[in-house]
Amino acid sequence: MSFGFELAISILLVIGGIFIFVGSFGLLRLPDFYTRLHAPTKATTVGLGSILLCSMLTAYATEGRFSISELLITLFLVITAPVVAHMLAKVAMHHKVRMFAKTKHTELVDTARMQQPPASDSSSKLDS
Repeated sequence: MSFGFELAISILLVIGGIFIFVGSFGLLRLPDFYTRLHAPTKATTVGLGSILLCSMLTAYATEGRFSISELLITLFLVITAPVVAHMLAKVAMHHKVRMFAKTKHTELVDTARMQQPPASDSSSKLDS
């Protein structure tokens, strides 16, 4: 393996480790559920993407082939992490999970909590 590959792999591993550490540290130290949810979904996604890219480079440098499985894992992670974070935050909002005292614009959350989904009454559709 050439020095260029080893350097790129090392840099990607360090970047991935730093991002995963920051995401994990944020999960432990942030004050409420909503901010704790934000840290791992953003930072850890970038960290794991970096480590998976490192794995792809290692496979190419040692075996001479691209590993498509790491690329698919990265794609799946990038697509699903924001969706899961949004769903968790929405459920927490509707279950009235407490927010940090210094959170700004809490009136928007109260407005969103009061909104009800449209009624699915089939008889009202038939009358119109």
